[in-house]
Amino acid sequence: MLQNKLPERRPRGRPQLRADEDTRRMIIEAAGEEFRKNGYARTCMCDVASAAGVSTKTLYRLIPAKDELFSIVVTDRIDRFLEAVDPVQVDALTLDEALERILIAYGTLTLSPETIAVNRLAIAESDRFPDIAASFYERAVMRVNAAMSNWLKVERARGLIEFEDPDMAAGMLRGMMLMEPQRAVMMGVRQPPDADEIATRAKACARMFLNGLRVRAA
Repeated sequence: MLQNKLPERRPRGRPQLRADEDTRRMIIEAAGEEFRKNGYARTCMCDVASAAGVSTKTLYRLIPAKDELFSIVVTDRIDRFLEAVDPVQVDALTLDEALERILIAYGTLTLSPETIAVNRLAIAESDRFPDIAASFYERAVMRVNAAMSNWLKVERARGLIEFEDPDMAAGMLRGMMLMEPQRAVMMGVRQPPDADEIATRAKACARMFLNGLRVRAA
């Protein structure tokens, strides 16, 4: 005799259509676009929610304040840079290869149209919103400099390069890679460099920088 199967019970309540992490990712991407398009002051949380396709209630539940949302947008981009220069992967490379990889990741991050736009925003609105300028400096500039400084310390401990102040050396390295092309792009006199130009500049900067710090055989 065939037994009649009992119908499967469905869980009560409205099923969750999207995980919070996925929703958060959509909000961050939408917020980045809104900040770049409208600036900080003119960006409205309601517009971010609409662009992300979520309710305002959901937005405020996940990220309750606009200044926090801006900080998360900045941090998210820096996290991608830090993933690209993961110490485990970088340590497997030669000194020259490692620095080229770091500088390519740095150039890809800082010379992208998105990062250029956020730089302009932070500078333009720093007088009215000093907290967002401080957040950008702390979460972007200082974290990147710390990552480069830590790598330089490791290579110095290995006896491959020599210098006195790792933070100063990291700042000089960032300036070599970034200053001229970023300033030109921000002033509108050229387009952001493509991947090939970034790689070529990274190779040249790495060579010049290491030639100045490399430990020479007696």
